[in-house]
Amino acid sequence: MKPTHLPLARWARRLRDDQSGLALIEFAYSLPVLMVLSMGGLEIANLATAHMRVSQIAMLVADNASRERTSIDEADINEIFTGAELAGANLKDFKANTRIFLSDLEPNTQTGTKAGQYIRWQRCWGGGTFTSTYGKAGDGTSDATLADGLGPTGTKIKSGSGTAVMFVEVAYTYQPLVSNSIFGTKVIRYTSAFNVRERTDQAMKNAGNLSTSQTAACS
Repeated sequence: MKPTHLPLARWARRLRDDQSGLALIEFAYSLPVLMVLSMGGLEIANLATAHMRVSQIAMLVADNASRERTSIDEADINEIFTGAELAGANLKDFKANTRIFLSDLEPNTQTGTKAGQYIRWQRCWGGGTFTSTYGKAGDGTSDATLADGLGPTGTKIKSGSGTAVMFVEVAYTYQPLVSNSIFGTKVIRYTSAFNVRERTDQAMKNAGNLSTSQTAACS
């Protein structure tokens, strides 16, 4: 009677040459690499989008503030920041992780060594725990600390006589799609500035008598 089982050596050779599950095994080995590359690509795209959106919001706020023609009011500021919030709606937890600083920059009317620029008023929006890189309301009023204006070194902005510049700084703590382990904690910052269009009265008004809690005063 012939044996019904294969000799061990022959069985081992057949097992060695069997390729029926090879594709599945190769896929199992490559899947983690594919997943890492896919998630990394999505995170890079999301980060690039966040940079573009924050930059656009800085420009939007500065531009809208500069367009107020006759005067500027606390209610106008609230509307401007509402527009910024809508523009950032696609960014994850935008309001909670963002701080926008809108500053009115003007000549300080001093003479001699005290001549320079000053921040007449400043308004803020968002729950991010940031401070302005460039100053706060009242800075430069009676000295030349802001003689070169506001902005990054080498690209500072100054206001001309009889007018003002709306200077905006936006800081956003990037919220990842996947994990902070890819890029770590990143803060995205952009600035923008526009000369006011026609407005000659730069003082902040409050025609509606809004309370401090109703305004965008910087705390």
